Amino acid sequence: MLDDVYNNKIIELAANITHVGRLKNPSKTATKVSRLCGSKVTVDIILLDNIVTDFAHEVKACALGQASSSIMAKNIIGSTVDELLNVSEQMRKMLRENGPAPKGKWADLGYLEPVKDYKSRHSSTLLTFEAVNEAIQSN
Repeated sequence: MLDDVYNNKIIELAANITHVGRLKNPSKTATKVSRLCGSKVTVDIILLDNIVTDFAHEVKACALGQASSSIMAKNIIGSTVDELLNVSEQMRKMLRENGPAPKGKWADLGYLEPVKDYKSRHSSTLLTFEAVNEAIQSN
């Protein structure tokens, strides 16, 4: 049921997004927009030796997009590029291929697992990961 998707933890995460805004001089930036629902996420990242040292984002999305962005903001600083690419792939597989939820510091992403049954919600849930991936892989 859709109630499983919009559970209390998702609402709590969506209501408590940190690192909101823009960085003054990011080394990487990207904006992604969901064609399906119109959600929009802009990320600013400072990378030093392939490690995220600072992060900010603007999130205009539904509760699911806000919740995934909240988890990203909580965990991204100190993460390596490889770790971010890996957790993005784990999220994609969790939602689209019935894969396991990420573990460790990214375990809160498991709260989004019920979204797998609602394909129309995948886009907004994955948007923050797509923006981060685009930013960290840009020149």
